[in-house]
Amino acid sequence: MTLLQIIRIASRALARNKLRSILTMLGIIIGVGAVIAMVGVGQGAQEQAQKQIAAMGSNILFVGSGTVSRGGTHMGWGATKTLVYDDMAAILRECPAVAAAAPGGMTSAQVVFGNDNWSTRITGTEPQFFEVRTWAFQSGAPFSQADVDSAANVAIIGETVRKNLFGATDPIGQTIRIKNLPFKVVGVLAPKGSSATSGDDQDDTIITPITTLQKKMTGETWLRWIIVSATSRENSFTAQQQISSLLRDRHRIRAGQDDDFFVRNMADIADLADQQSQLFTTLLFWIASVSLVVGGIGIMNIMLVSVTERTREIGIRMAIGATESDVQKQFLTEAIVLSLTGGIIGVFAGLATSYIINQTLQWQVSVSPQAIAAAVIFSMAMGIFFGYYPARKAARLDPIEALRYE
Repeated sequence: MTLLQIIRIASRALARNKLRSILTMLGIIIGVGAVIAMVGVGQGAQEQAQKQIAAMGSNILFVGSGTVSRGGTHMGWGATKTLVYDDMAAILRECPAVAAAAPGGMTSAQVVFGNDNWSTRITGTEPQFFEVRTWAFQSGAPFSQADVDSAANVAIIGETVRKNLFGATDPIGQTIRIKNLPFKVVGVLAPKGSSATSGDDQDDTIITPITTLQKKMTGETWLRWIIVSATSRENSFTAQQQISSLLRDRHRIRAGQDDDFFVRNMADIADLADQQSQLFTTLLFWIASVSLVVGGIGIMNIMLVSVTERTREIGIRMAIGATESDVQKQFLTEAIVLSLTGGIIGVFAGLATSYIINQTLQWQVSVSPQAIAAAVIFSMAMGIFFGYYPARKAARLDPIEALRYE
């Protein structure tokens, strides 16, 4: 018999027991749908994590003032005062893998506009900070180097500060008070969301010239951090080594002594987040695949019942010339048709489930063509694997005994 004839016979046999065939396919439909939806959730979480890390900026390294031990007590991050502006200048001058850098200081304060007030983080830096962080502006523009040189009272606010202080009012050109000092709002930053490293709201911030922060608010002469952009992601690891060696030399740290600074590479964090997300996606895939295995067992069970019910039919087919190979192909085709049809319906069920999850739970769900193809191929494999034994059993029936079967 040709393949087309085998498929036609298998389809007619399945159509004779429509309800049983539908119930058998249901296990495959649920399994494929679960695989697609769960993998979509995992991939969506992976993409969300990468977006949050990318929001920090491209090829970013974070150089921070480190810890120090006082009286046997280890102080926390930012306890040292050895990271200075000249360190940043030296990094730009002597580290070939570094493309740009911006200094930073920080404090917190209550900010007032009209009858509204908001407690937020105040960051001091220079204009190149926005380029290093790849942080776009929603309105307005960054302050200039002239503002830094003159320690001007100008401020750029994040989206969270804008919502809480201004609401529907346009903040550009308005005057806010920070620690009883008047500041003119010159820009509003585009929203970035939560930080991938700390979970803090990146939009809950006000950015001023670093000279303004140091001279008029904190009195500090050192830097809390330096944010650095490497020439490429691959060169970020080279830049990390160059910066560490340079700062140890500049701070006269001897061999064996702890650094009084730290260098954090965002590429490391991105790789770690990617590995964790891939592990999470793989785990969800195998959990959902259990449903496919259960569906495959259901196919095997129904096919064994079908062989028993159609024993006499098998004997007649063999008696009029059907070979063992023809019988085996027929029952194996029936199993494949069941699993493949269930797999195709399961794809649509999985896509619908993914859409419902996205709309109701507001989770990012990303369904890739590879996940769909893998689910369909896996469902076919289940049909072949679990359909082989019943098909082999049918093919090995003795024609004479089969004809006698009642």
